[in-house]
Amino acid sequence: MNAKLARWIPRILGIAIIAAGVAFLLIKRPWAKGEEPITFSTVTVGKGSIAAQVTANGTLSARTTVQIGAQVSGRVIELKADFNDQVKKGQVLAKLDDSLLKAQIDQAQASYDLAVANEKKAEVALMDADRQLKRQKGLQDQALIAGATVEGFEVTRDTAKAAVAAAKASISQSYANLAQAKTNLGYATIYSPIDGVVLTRSYDIGQTVQSSFSAPTLFTIAEDLSHMQIDTAVAEGDVGRLTETMKATFSVDAHPGVAFEGTVRQVRNSPTTTQGVVTYDAVIDVDNHEHLLRPGMTANVTFVLSKVDNVIKVPNAALRFKPSRDQMAVLMERFGGRGSGSGHRGSGHRGSGNGSDTGGSGGPPRMDGMSGASGGGMKKDQNDRKPLWKVVDGKPKMVYVKLGLTDGSATQLVEGDLQPGDQLITEIQGLPASTRKVGAF
Repeated sequence: MNAKLARWIPRILGIAIIAAGVAFLLIKRPWAKGEEPITFSTVTVGKGSIAAQVTANGTLSARTTVQIGAQVSGRVIELKADFNDQVKKGQVLAKLDDSLLKAQIDQAQASYDLAVANEKKAEVALMDADRQLKRQKGLQDQALIAGATVEGFEVTRDTAKAAVAAAKASISQSYANLAQAKTNLGYATIYSPIDGVVLTRSYDIGQTVQSSFSAPTLFTIAEDLSHMQIDTAVAEGDVGRLTETMKATFSVDAHPGVAFEGTVRQVRNSPTTTQGVVTYDAVIDVDNHEHLLRPGMTANVTFVLSKVDNVIKVPNAALRFKPSRDQMAVLMERFGGRGSGSGHRGSGHRGSGNGSDTGGSGGPPRMDGMSGASGGGMKKDQNDRKPLWKVVDGKPKMVYVKLGLTDGSATQLVEGDLQPGDQLITEIQGLPASTRKVGAF
């Protein structure tokens, strides 16, 4: 009997150990209850430079651009300049057919000569009218003619005077027409008003230029492409942060990877409204001595407001993470009881003083560095610190941080228990359906 019992004792102990293991797994392992394991989506804390900046799009152009038109109509018979040609002030660019203009000069000259002849004729008539009037007055003094006859000769004399005045006016008018015709003949030759480079040429030899209502543009000349400008469209929410002489960087698609620099010359007050969006033109001066930039290129401009170097960078995705009250309850259940947490400490940063992780707010107790949830979410402490969650040994731990400059994707860490390489939580997976919501600041 004792021998049989001795054989069964190891078997009984083995069964007891297996039963204890199964019970442990059923009680301690969440997936044994049909629960998913909790996992975290994280981002990594880095180190480097952060620049607060404003971005905008703009268009490159020459500082001075002149459109050269024709003030008279005519057929283009000569072209002395083409695209990209360098031209000097006073240089001939094109000539129009001047046959009709010369004919107009001849016509105006003939009209002028006729007006001069008419003036002489009117003067002769006036002299004759004066002579006749004097003779009639002598006869009147001798009582040989009636006074009404003398009055008729006075009217004739006054009419002759008016004819002389009209002839003189006709001469002035004819002279003006002659001068205009000669001036128009000069317009048949197109000259460059500035030194520069030809950007566009709109007509070819043989085409007729019509200038009946407005001066058509024959050439567009940029004065100096070694100095250009960018006209940018800055949103109204950002324009107040720009100032004159501020530095800016930009890139163009024609030279990928190349960063160009410029200086804000002027922030114009005139608004531009497009589909309800208000923008303002910030004009940037650009040095283009290498002639890599061309008019009309689209520039992606960045205005640098301020910059810090060699700082700890907190990804902004981690700042938007905020556990809900349900999430907090599940996390405390899964990862243990309440603990004291750790204080604010960081590399070279001043701590909060008492080594607690409450952030000075007297908040609810926490577990393994986690603070309790109040009103469905975390609160900032009295020193404007933000709560962040990092993963330490596979468990979430809350730390309070004080933040500084941001560039939209990362924010400077001013104070807090974070080091480059730390993993910050951005999302939690594996919670029950009622607790899957993740809030945001």
